[in-house]
This record gives sequence, C-alpha cells and structure tokens, in this order.
Amino acid sequence: MISTNALELRAAARLLVKDVTVRINHGDRIGFVGRNGAGKSTLAKVLAGEIMPAGGVINRSGKIGYLPQDPRTGEDQGNVIDRILSVRELDQISKRMRAVEEEMSTSAGVELEKAMERYTRVEHEFSTAGGYAAAAEAEAIASSLGVPNHLFDQELSALSGGQRRRIELARILFSGAETLLLDEPTNHLDADSIIWLREYLSKYSGGLVIISHDVNLIETVVNKVFYIDGNRNVIDVYNMGWKQYLLQREQDEHRRKRERANAEKKAEILQKQGEKMRAKASKATAAQGMLRRAEKLRSSLDDVRIKDKVAKLRFPTPSPCGKTPISAHDLSKSYGSLEIFTDVGVIIDKGSRVVILGLNGAGKTTLLRILAGDLESDTGEVTAGHGLKIGYYAQEHESLDFDRTVLENMMSATPDIREPEARNVLGSFLFVGDDVHKPVKVLSGGERTRLALATLVVSAANVLLLDEPTNNLDPASRDEILAALSEYQGAVILVSHDEGAVAALKPERVILLPDGDEDLWKEDYFDLISID
Repeated sequence: MISTNALELRAAARLLVKDVTVRINHGDRIGFVGRNGAGKSTLAKVLAGEIMPAGGVINRSGKIGYLPQDPRTGEDQGNVIDRILSVRELDQISKRMRAVEEEMSTSAGVELEKAMERYTRVEHEFSTAGGYAAAAEAEAIASSLGVPNHLFDQELSALSGGQRRRIELARILFSGAETLLLDEPTNHLDADSIIWLREYLSKYSGGLVIISHDVNLIETVVNKVFYIDGNRNVIDVYNMGWKQYLLQREQDEHRRKRERANAEKKAEILQKQGEKMRAKASKATAAQGMLRRAEKLRSSLDDVRIKDKVAKLRFPTPSPCGKTPISAHDLSKSYGSLEIFTDVGVIIDKGSRVVILGLNGAGKTTLLRILAGDLESDTGEVTAGHGLKIGYYAQEHESLDFDRTVLENMMSATPDIREPEARNVLGSFLFVGDDVHKPVKVLSGGERTRLALATLVVSAANVLLLDEPTNNLDPASRDEILAALSEYQGAVILVSHDEGAVAALKPERVILLPDGDEDLWKEDYFDLISID
C-alpha cells in the first residue's frame, strides 16, 4: 500500500503537480495518463522511493516492484535466470549449486566425495527455500514475456536492450511484490507477450500502477484512472474504468466551462455595479464588498482545461544522393556464444521504404546499429553510396548525451547550426524558454523521444534508421510522427512493433531476421506485428 499527503513534484524549477493526496490499495489497478512531460514517470519514481518529492509525505508498506521507463536499468552481470531469481535472494544458492556441480564433474576420489556431500547440503538448502518451484515459475514468466529458453543461461551483457528490458519486467512480476509500479511495460514486447501481460495484470490482486500509451492495455486492466494535468498542475482522480473515464472527463470539462461562464457573468455584473457605487462616498464600503465578491467568484472556480499543445513533428528534407545510398553484404554478429544473425545483405535505394521484422532477439536493433556505424559486424561490410547522410533514431536514445542540456544536444547534432535556428526547431518540438537548458537526464521518455527526433530535423538525412520511434509518445504526438513519416521523401528503414507506424510508412519491402530473407511487402505481414 502507498499513500501520499500534500505531495508536490517539480522538474528542476518547473512545477508538475501540487497537493497530491492519493492512496494505492490492494485491488487498485490504476492508470496514470497525461501528456508527455506532465509528470507521470516522475510521480512513479517518487512513489517507488527512487527520488524525493519537492514537498509532502509518502507512506509505503509492503514490498514494491518498480519498472522504470529507462531501459538502461538493472545489472548487466551474471546470467538471465540468476538475475530473475535474485529478487527472492535465490540466486546465490543457485550459483553455489552450479559451482559444486562443476567441481563434481572435474574431481575424483576423496575430493569427489566431499563435493557430493556439499552438493547434498546446498541442494537441500535450495529445495527448502522453494528454489525448484520458484525457478520453474521464473522461467514460465520469462518465457511468456518472449525470453526463449536457450537464453536462460546466457550472460546479461550479451543481450539486446529489448531482451534486458523483458528480463527486468519478468523479475518484477516474479518478485511477489504487493504493489507494482510499471512504466511503459509493453515497450519491447511482441504481440503474444503483450496479450499475456494484459491477462496477467487484469487478474493481479495487489496494488498496481501502469503508465502506458498502449490504450488497449489501459482499457483492459485498469479500474481507476489518475489524469495528470500538466496545465492545471493537479491530478484528477477517476474511480472508474477507462471508457467511463473518457466520458466523465468530457462531462467534467463541460461543467467547468459552464460554471466559469456563469460565474464570469455574475462577477462582471458585480464588478460593474461596484465601480458605479465606488464614486459615491456613502456607498464606498458596499462597493468594495461587491468587488471582493466578484474576485472571490473568479478565484473559487476550477480552471478550464487548456488545449494541449502538440509538437510539430517532421523529418528533414533529404539532401541529394546517388541511386543506392547504402548497402551491405555478408553481415553477421554474435555476442560470445550467442549468434544473432549470419549472412545478411541489405540494399537500400534512394527513397525506398523498408521494414525489418523478426521475433525479439532476432537482431533488428543490432542490424540498424551496424548500418548506422555504431556497431561493427563480425563479417561483411557496409558500403556508403554517393552523398549518404544517415539519420539514426535509437530506441534507447543512445544518440543523446544525458549529461548535456537540450540545447547543447541540438547544437552538436550538426556542426554549422546556429543557436537561433536550434531554438526555433526545439520550439516546434515544445521545448521553449528555459526548457532548452534542462539536462537530458531529467526529461521524460516522451520528451527524450521528441528531442532525438528534433536532432534529425536539422541533419538533412537522406536515409532514416528508425528503431521504435513511437515508443513513449502520447497519442497526439504519435499521430504527428506518423503523419511526418508518411510525408518524408528519403529512404526509411523501420523497426517497430507499432502496426500504425508500419502502415504510415507504406513499406515496399520487408527484411525478415534472423535469416535476412527479403520479400515484397504484403498485407499478410501485419500478422507479425498486430496485437489483436
């Protein structure tokens, strides 16, 4: 259980929300909703105890499981199954069992007998702690989230960001926490995993908070909605499901507008009468009373919702290039003993539109990183054609320097950009005023996405490599990026689990990993993307 009293949240000097008094009890499945930058992720961090609030009190009881939005979290040492088991402190016993097993396989005589005795003791300890049942449960959860069995013994350092993210989610679901705080849990999940997660969370008996732009997940799971209003700096609590919330929110806004209009009319009459009476000394006191009543009427009303601003997302005007700006042949990549793909070839013509499909871990992000020049392949080579300019959007925002400000990142995106031009572009992406001086590390996931896209605008790229560009974006911003994608004139290579993004791209070809097979795009390929 988590409760707050008069909580206040800030991002640097900017007020996010104030006077937040809420409770998260067993059986509550709460969806945090609101525009990017409104404070959803910050609130989740504060509730989890990761950061301190600007003011107010938080009370926590029971174990809390927190999945942050940033995928670059969690340990990168040890193997997969030990990472998941560690949340119940079973990993050390498991490691000791494997160490003794290794000793038994290489020893003989007296040493073997001693090792067998130690194994009996360790195995008994593991069994008594419920290790076998727990390991089976951990493996079942991980498999349901798209982690294949052959990866359970794999080192974490050899895995992709998406695989690491799924392992962290599996770890939290396995933890047995009484309260779960999940920030964009469907990022990096394939269709089957999302369906499983919906079912799992809809039956969860503890307290649950979900931050997600996956409307289907919110609609299926939540029984309460907390709307974080970034304009009014408050949280509106709706003790109802998603569809009822949408209706009630609109009704609330109509009520606020009607009440404000009536109050403004009354206040205007009072003010005019007060101004007339003020001229007469005998009625000055009454006039002041009327003016105070008019002011009180105006100040006592809830603010009417201000129309949310939407970033004017667009992609760059591509610079001139040759017929084939980029190609690659005989590409392969392995991480230790884990083979990602072999013998993959890519030919991208000017203005072509290609989507890369494959199961999680098939190497989609790895292939994009190789094409972008951020990663070397084990074999083969990438050939840059005449005039090639690559614009790479990384799903984990690796292209951004988290210790630098928004403006500094923008200025470094292209060497000849001037500050006024950089500020103009940032303004179209809703970074205005002092927002440009914020360090990237304090931005929300959606704001980082907008910044990464803004750096592409000034790049004049003629080949865009886009890795899950709609992750973390609110619906309005997502619509903008899909419109921009459909209008871009250069070549695009897209990796996405978002069916709408692929539809907006209107791909000509598809590359299927890990085999690297190439085919003309057919509507049937939506079956590999679609959630429903």
